[in-house]
Amino acid sequence: MFVQLKIAWFSNVRKDVLAGMTVAFALIPEAIAFSLLAGVDPMVGLYASFVIAVTISFIGGRSGMISAATGAMASLMGPLMAKYGIETLFAATVLTGVIQYLMGILKFGRFITFIPHSVVTGFVNALAIIIFMAQLPNFAGATWAMYLMVAGTLTIVYGLPLVTKAVPSALVAIIVMTILSVAFHLDLRTVGDMGDITQAPPFFHIPDISLSWSLIGHILPFSLALAVVGITESLMTATIVDEMTETKSDKNKEVRGQGIANIITGFFGGMAGCAMIGQTVINVKSGGRSRLSTFVAGVFLLFLILVAGSVVKQIPMAALVGVMVMVSVGTFDWHSLRTLGKIPRSDALVMVVTVAIVVATSNLAIGVISGVVLSALTFGWKSATIKTLTHIDPQGAKVYRITGQLFFGTMSHFVDLFTYREDPAHVIIDFSSSHVWDHSAVTAITKTVQKYQALGIEIQLVGLNEESTKLVQQAGL
Repeated sequence: MFVQLKIAWFSNVRKDVLAGMTVAFALIPEAIAFSLLAGVDPMVGLYASFVIAVTISFIGGRSGMISAATGAMASLMGPLMAKYGIETLFAATVLTGVIQYLMGILKFGRFITFIPHSVVTGFVNALAIIIFMAQLPNFAGATWAMYLMVAGTLTIVYGLPLVTKAVPSALVAIIVMTILSVAFHLDLRTVGDMGDITQAPPFFHIPDISLSWSLIGHILPFSLALAVVGITESLMTATIVDEMTETKSDKNKEVRGQGIANIITGFFGGMAGCAMIGQTVINVKSGGRSRLSTFVAGVFLLFLILVAGSVVKQIPMAALVGVMVMVSVGTFDWHSLRTLGKIPRSDALVMVVTVAIVVATSNLAIGVISGVVLSALTFGWKSATIKTLTHIDPQGAKVYRITGQLFFGTMSHFVDLFTYREDPAHVIIDFSSSHVWDHSAVTAITKTVQKYQALGIEIQLVGLNEESTKLVQQAGL
């Protein structure tokens, strides 16, 4: 037990603490921006980020992953907030968590295995583009100081690791750029300009609503959408971190953890959230690996709000923009561009379509689902090919050797493969190079057998594997 606790929490203490502190700085402007997107007070997003990060550090299924308030979730909350108000938003957040927890109990995490690699790559590249595009509004009307500070931030971010990796370069860049901005009184937009940061802790609060079936009917569609989007982004992010760190995660535990985190944040004045790929990349690239990094990110965020609020307000947005530009560059899978012309065209199409839909709609769930559906269609199209090779055996029987998969997509083609009236008195259908998948396939075989029997031709089925044999026998053949 002690060994497991040490591995999960204290196997990488120094790097985890520094990485968590770096993430906390990057969480503040994001949480404020997402709060404004949802139409709520900035503190709602900040409280959510603290509560979700701390909660998920204990009960999540993926160590080192950062969860907090996100843009994907905030975009769905705007209409709910505008129509029903903040108290209903809190209730919808709790209901979102309940739905996600039930999804975890039902093992929805397994569905991540059905997402093709081309969709995952498209998802990653789309998020990298979105992260980069989200920084562009900060340059509107910017002065020379803004460009210099972004350049200085990127210089430290990429240059410092060449000298030392003792501390996260992003954390050093934020601190140095803040000191320079304050010391030289540079005319720069700061974190404080984004929204009012109240130096007050979150408190337990039961949503002030009149609970009824009518209200549940109003908020259920929003909560369902939030649950699906949150789980999609969280599972995709967990998969990406699995690959980055070459470790495994418990996807169903992560789904349950996201649900519990959202239930708790709904009772502490926060809005629903999920995993954040940008901040997770910052954490991983800064050396964060264990649950401690996620915990520190949440606790240090609260410390910055309560104790260092006046200092946090002076952090120049240019420094954070520079860090997020680094994140977008580091997140993008540049290898996918180099191999785009070498991979199958169908996979390339799926990847490009996934990127296009996610970027165009900013809806991660729609992009991923579209990519999965397109992948399924292309796979089905490729699989819906069935052929036959024929020959006459020494006994004079005509042998049809079937190649390809026999399922609902090929059943009509299967029936048309045979010449029936032109065949000799004995016909053998060899399935050794095929597989019978479903009831439609069995129906096609039955029709073929009946046609031959009606002509008085002896028909024999051979080469069926064990699973195919069971299906065929159940049909009485």
